[in-house]
Amino acid sequence: MKVAPIHRAFEKYSNNVQHLIVHTGQHYDEAMSDSFFKDLNMPKPSVFLGVGSGSHAEQTAKIMTGFEKVCIEEKPDMVLVAGDVNSTIACALTAVKLGIKLGHVEAGLRSFDRTMPEEINRIATDAICDFAFVTEQSAINNLLKEGWSNDRIFWVGNTMIDSLKYALPLALNNNTLSGLGLKPREYVLLTLHRPSNVDNPEQFKNLVNILVEFSAFKKIVFPMHPRTLKNIKNFGLETTFRNTPSIYTLNPAGYIDFLALMINADFVLTDSGGIQEETTALQVQCITIRRTTERPVTCELGTNILVDPEPGAIRSLLSDMFSKPRKTGITPPLWDGRASERIVEVIMKNLFID
Repeated sequence: MKVAPIHRAFEKYSNNVQHLIVHTGQHYDEAMSDSFFKDLNMPKPSVFLGVGSGSHAEQTAKIMTGFEKVCIEEKPDMVLVAGDVNSTIACALTAVKLGIKLGHVEAGLRSFDRTMPEEINRIATDAICDFAFVTEQSAINNLLKEGWSNDRIFWVGNTMIDSLKYALPLALNNNTLSGLGLKPREYVLLTLHRPSNVDNPEQFKNLVNILVEFSAFKKIVFPMHPRTLKNIKNFGLETTFRNTPSIYTLNPAGYIDFLALMINADFVLTDSGGIQEETTALQVQCITIRRTTERPVTCELGTNILVDPEPGAIRSLLSDMFSKPRKTGITPPLWDGRASERIVEVIMKNLFID
């Protein structure tokens, strides 16, 4: 979602610049991969490393080993990395150690929670990159406090919103709801995958109990992350979901299908990062089951509300959804669908145009 619009923006300069897409395979589901590339109008990746799953160390090492070979062979003028996953820091380290300029899309975001692996990846990537492409004011503030100079920070907007606006017409004409026998606003869309929520048996079981209670009043649509599904089996929760027909458990959804579910949800319950941004752009109420967020603009200007991952706090806020006015928000600055164009313009101006 973050790279597809950058690819389209680079096509404007195809006579002057060659750009290649490297798919590390860190997040790879064979059944979903084709649908994501099709939904986002992306070409087949120039390189597929196929690193697969593993520990943080294993993944990072495999990506660095594979990506180093690509960089040595292709000799790029610049490497562009996005987000905060292991692929981000692995490719960043590889590029910098080979003397290649590095740009970071979504630079400067901070949750200030170092128990999150993503926070370490964000901090480390920003510490070594040359160009910081930021989505919101808080990111600029964070980078300036960390010693960055203004001339290397570029407030460009949010490429996630570029993809959302690109795919919105398709999502509005999608038949996912009718296929599930659902109507708009009669369900809550749920995603859970954060290790702090689904890897701890007691915490996960507490959350499941709340969901079962809540589903008596509102249907829940639950596309399940592979980690979440694995832990449902490991913690003996399969029977609970089978006996709760008002919780619609689904396989991971393609981008267009998921966007259709989000647009039509009464509200969204999540622990994701990107979903906080998408719901804000769509003006859909979002409740994020986390104590902190690296995307504070979604709470300050948008429709997002943070809730402590404690049973009492979650039950109270879910009750408020029926009894109190919903939070409204506005679209943050530069979330206009043109972030990728700005990123490519910066790259062209600083690397290729005298």
